[in-house]
Amino acid sequence: MTTTHSPTTGVASAGASIFADALDAQAVPVTRVDWRPPMEGTESDLATVATDPLRQEANQRALEAVLAVQAMVVDVAPAHEVLGLERGQFLHAGPPLAWENASGPMRGALMGAAALEGLVDDPEDAATLFAAGDQVSMEPCHHRQAVGPMAGVISASMWMWVLEDPVDGRRTYCSLNEGLGKVLRYGAYSPEVLTRLRWMSETLGPLLAEAVRATGPIDATAILGQMLQMGDEAHNRNRAGTLMLLRDIAPALARSSADPADVAEAFAFMGGNDHFFLNVAMPACKLQMDAARGIEGSTMVVAMARNGTEFGIQVAGTDNEWFTGPAQVADGLFLGDFGPEDANPDIGDSAITETAGIGGFSMATAPAIVRFVGGSVPDALATTRRMGEITLGENSRWAIPVLDFLGAPTGIDVSKVCRTGILPQINTGMAGRLAGVGQVGAGLVTPPGEIFPSALAALAARTRARAAS
Repeated sequence: MTTTHSPTTGVASAGASIFADALDAQAVPVTRVDWRPPMEGTESDLATVATDPLRQEANQRALEAVLAVQAMVVDVAPAHEVLGLERGQFLHAGPPLAWENASGPMRGALMGAAALEGLVDDPEDAATLFAAGDQVSMEPCHHRQAVGPMAGVISASMWMWVLEDPVDGRRTYCSLNEGLGKVLRYGAYSPEVLTRLRWMSETLGPLLAEAVRATGPIDATAILGQMLQMGDEAHNRNRAGTLMLLRDIAPALARSSADPADVAEAFAFMGGNDHFFLNVAMPACKLQMDAARGIEGSTMVVAMARNGTEFGIQVAGTDNEWFTGPAQVADGLFLGDFGPEDANPDIGDSAITETAGIGGFSMATAPAIVRFVGGSVPDALATTRRMGEITLGENSRWAIPVLDFLGAPTGIDVSKVCRTGILPQINTGMAGRLAGVGQVGAGLVTPPGEIFPSALAALAARTRARAAS
C-alpha cells in the first residue's frame, strides 16, 4: 500500500490533481494517493485523542493482549449451568433491546425459544408474554461473555460451546449451530425448527460434551489459522474449520457410550452443515477481543454487534459502554424468490469475527465465497488491504497466502476510522424481515458511520477529564 508517509518514488500528491499534473509535465515521478477529510465534526476530538499521552502505549498493550490469546475448546454444557440462565431468561444478539423495538427475526427467535422452554405451547402465544415482560427478561449475549449468530437467542436448555484462555482462565460461550434455511437464529419457529432444537439439547449436546471432554482441549485459534489458509474466512465460509473440528472429535465420538445410531446422526448433521464451526470461531474471537477491555486510553474496538434494529460497538478505552446507530440492510444475493424488500436490517454478534480481523476483513483469503455475498475476487483483495488502513496491526498467526502471507488486519482503531472515513467491512447472512421466514440471502454491509464519532467523542471526553484532574 502506498501512503503519504512512504511513496514508492518521487513525490506523493493528494487532493486536487493540478499539482500532480504539473509534476507529470516536468517528468517528475508522482504517486497519487487518495485523501478525504475526517468525518464531519470530529476534528476537535481527533486532535484531543491524538495527543492523549496514554493512547500509543494503551493501543500497543491492547493489541498485544488480543494477539496473545489462545482460545481452547474445553467443554460443551447447558446454558443454565455455564451462564446461570433460568427458565424465562433470554439472551439476544447485539446491544440492549426492548421487545417493542425488536425486529421480525428477533421476535421470531424469542417466540420459538419461549416455546422450546415450555413457557407457551404455541410460539405465536409468546408475543403477549414478551410484550407484558413480567415473566421473561432479555439481555445481550455480550453481557454474559457469550455471542450468538443472527438473532443470537440463547435460552436455559440450549447447549453451549465453552472456550477458555489457559493463561488467565477467562471463558466465552456460544450455542451450537443449527444449519441453514429455516432455523431459529434467522427467526424461524416452525415445528421442525423446535424438533431440531430439542434433538440438539437431548442428543447432540451431550454427545459433543462427552467427545470434547475425552479429547481434551481443542485449539480453536490454531484451527482458525489453518482454515484461513484453506479458503475459509470464518464468517460466511467455515467448511475447512468444520471438517478439522470433526477430525479432532471423531475418534471420541466413535468410542462414546451413546447409541451408534445417534452417533451416526450427529456425524451426518455436522458434516452436512458447513457453518458448524462458526459457533466456535465466534467465541474464540470474543475471547481474544475481551482481553483488551478496560485499557484506559485505548481506541481499539472490542465488539461490533447488531440486534436487527441497532448496530453497536464497544471500545477498549470505554469498557462496556455501547455506541449505537440504525442497523443497515446488507447488499448481496438472495435465495430463491426473495428480494431486497424481504430482508431485515443487519443482525447478529457474528461481526465479532471482523472485530478480530477475519470474516470480511480477511475476504482475500476466501475467493470461493465472494460470489455468495455478491462480490468479486479483486474486491476481496482490495477490501483486506483497505481494512489494514483502519487497524492497529496484523495477526501473524492468521496469515493470508494470496497476499504474501500478510497477517489478518487486527484491532479496529476508532480514530483511524474517523480520520479516513473508511468503515469496517462485514460479510453477513440476511434474515427475512418477518418473524418465522428464516434466511433470505447473504451479502456485505458496513456499520452506520455515526457510531464511530460518538465513540471518539467519549474517548476525547475521558482524555480531557484526565488532563483536568
